[in-house]
Amino acid sequence: MSRRDKINYYLDIAETVLERGTCLRRNFGAVIVKNDQIISTGYAGAPRGRANCSDLGYCTREKFNTPKGQRYELCRSVHAEANAIIDASRNDMLGATIYLACHDAKTGELYGDVEPCLMCKRLIINAGIKTVIVRNTKDEYTTIMTSTWIENDESLVLQEGY
Repeated sequence: MSRRDKINYYLDIAETVLERGTCLRRNFGAVIVKNDQIISTGYAGAPRGRANCSDLGYCTREKFNTPKGQRYELCRSVHAEANAIIDASRNDMLGATIYLACHDAKTGELYGDVEPCLMCKRLIINAGIKTVIVRNTKDEYTTIMTSTWIENDESLVLQEGY
């Protein structure tokens, strides 16, 4: 009998967490791990006490035909990464790894070619998380060092375009 490797073990947990998501577009699951201990988990959903898109039956961003990656201020959800960070102590996150999995909300299929949005990247950097691991397939993943986000600051490139 062969055991599941640790990275895919945590990605499997992130996939289970995303099942709680309420987004009508894509559901993310996030698991923050440090020293082989789960620090927190998060999934995409409206702030506590507010109606979720799944309850309302519509997505505002879809209503306005908003392209992927744009106008997140229209989204009702708090992203999975943000929810996981909110539920953890910064001291526990320093040097940690966040594992992410995403499914298409309509088909339930694994959506492998993803990366955190610009806002979540900033939150991950500020939380002190060192590594981001994103599931691509059931057994394959991409590893991103947050230091590359600091070195290649896309917000400076965006500002030059104005």
